[in-house]
Amino acid sequence: MSNSSGDDAVPNANLQLPTAQAVATARTHIAGYAIRTPLLRLNSDIAGTNIYIKLENLQPLGSFKIRPAVNALKSMDPERLLRGVLTASAGNFGQGLALAAREIGVSATVVMPDSAAANKATALRELGATVIQVPFDEWWTVLTTRRFADADGVFIHPVAESAVVAGNATIAAEIIEDLPHFSAVVVPFGGGGLVSGIGSVVRRSNSDARVIVVESEASQPAAAALANGGPVRVSHVQSFVDGMGSTSVLAEMWPLVRETVDAAVCVRFAAICEAVRLLAARHHVIAEAAGAASVAAAVTGLAGTGDIVCIVSGGNIDAAKLSTILNGAIPF
Repeated sequence: MSNSSGDDAVPNANLQLPTAQAVATARTHIAGYAIRTPLLRLNSDIAGTNIYIKLENLQPLGSFKIRPAVNALKSMDPERLLRGVLTASAGNFGQGLALAAREIGVSATVVMPDSAAANKATALRELGATVIQVPFDEWWTVLTTRRFADADGVFIHPVAESAVVAGNATIAAEIIEDLPHFSAVVVPFGGGGLVSGIGSVVRRSNSDARVIVVESEASQPAAAALANGGPVRVSHVQSFVDGMGSTSVLAEMWPLVRETVDAAVCVRFAAICEAVRLLAARHHVIAEAAGAASVAAAVTGLAGTGDIVCIVSGGNIDAAKLSTILNGAIPF
């Protein structure tokens, strides 16, 4: 079998930041699937800074990815979906897509890097998805080419789809309703879809807030792209921070990232682990490493001062890794 062909297999040439109407439509699409997550003030003692956490880890399936996945399927012609859907995902987007596909009665295949958290692969299978695990470099090739020779289905990109970006933007719409004025929003950087959606709403609100992406020691493609004026290849180390990080900003995402991102910061693995422990101890919040990275950036001062909003993007972390972190070590 071969996967998508024709316009299903090429980069999305029409990719664009969502309009206000597109965000409103996305909010309608995700109603009944995603919840409106709380925005809570973090219990921390940092002079001149109030940190707020947007708890997307509380979403059904434990990640913000249910928003873009559902919106992507709801935005498509049902006739195109009859052959099933295919995606490349480290797990969270795949889960959202698998749930939505199951609800409308179509098959879902998810290609995952073999370094992805085992609990995410298990959850995907429980949702009825076919899971294919491949080495990271092969997975990245699937993500960039939108092709996988051993599976069929319409390819839905986890990042570079206008409907995906619009689904992500619903997070910012909620934040601004709850906290109209803030100094900065800190967003984990995976492929750029989350920050592009959030940043588009922040920009449109006429806010002076800075939009900051956070990366880890594993790789810093966003920082490299911002420094060089475009995507460049960077080294990538497989690590427990499996929900973000790659070898490059996708070419089709770069115009959106450039328009919405003010700065990129890097947090160390130790700081991410400390943020996981902080969230668990003070708020009984379980965050995966990528989800805690934004909090790590804020508490270490990388996001500046004032009212800082941190996107806790997900909470799907292996029990063994969580145990290691809670016991004061770094899992590898």
